[in-house]
Amino acid sequence: MDTDYDVAEIMGGIYGAGIISLVAAYDVALIDQVHRSILRLYDAARAIDGGALPRGPERWYVEVAPESIDNFVEIVSHPWFLAVSEAILGPAWSIVEVGFDIPFPGAEIQPWHRDFAAPDATLNGRRINSLAFNLTAVDTTAEMGPFEIAPGTQWDRIDECQQGMFPAPTRWQRYEARAVKKLSQRGTISARSALTVHRGTANRSGHARPVLVIGVDAPDANNSAHHDLQMTRGFFDALPDILTGRFRCRLVDEITPVRQKHVIEGLIDHPPHGY
Repeated sequence: MDTDYDVAEIMGGIYGAGIISLVAAYDVALIDQVHRSILRLYDAARAIDGGALPRGPERWYVEVAPESIDNFVEIVSHPWFLAVSEAILGPAWSIVEVGFDIPFPGAEIQPWHRDFAAPDATLNGRRINSLAFNLTAVDTTAEMGPFEIAPGTQWDRIDECQQGMFPAPTRWQRYEARAVKKLSQRGTISARSALTVHRGTANRSGHARPVLVIGVDAPDANNSAHHDLQMTRGFFDALPDILTGRFRCRLVDEITPVRQKHVIEGLIDHPPHGY
């Protein structure tokens, strides 16, 4: 793919710090429509069993169908999104997850964690085979519980935890020394390895901080097994050519609520030590 985005710079960011971003990638008006979609879908998800999963006190995660998010096709058709996906994951990358995270006022700081255990491709092959794209729906302030990440930790072995996701508190000094809070603004999109150790911080504001999440896999990654991406035939047939073959999903006549499979119990029953 020929774009103005440098492959070496993209790979250096993801393989180095573990996170990169593009400021002002989208118009604020487009993001405000996404925000309204998220609030509507959150209310619907809370009404069904398993529709909204807790990620700690006053913090929820909801998986949705791509067509339920206003402007979704425009978001994933952005040249930066396409360039990053191909640079890191190769030409056969695919979208496997669409959802959003909402820390409400009163959300507490999370323990340091990664989103799933590191696969052999990363631990031994030293290769990143999945990405998480994040798109904030609000202008983030320090009081809103911003996302915090410890750059370079996607390569860490976390052998002391059976899940391979939650490093022991004895390691936390390393992460806190590296910690960077991300005060993302509307229109900014980021891409990260979900293995880079991170946490949500405490929301002491009076506002929720919703973030759209899009999970993308290389062919050898198996994260689609944890999700239930749905798409109606009409939406699928109307996708632009640039997105043909870019979804691991099931085609349905009608979208049904997603009853989520990716429960992260450690974010509920592992309180952050020292806070």
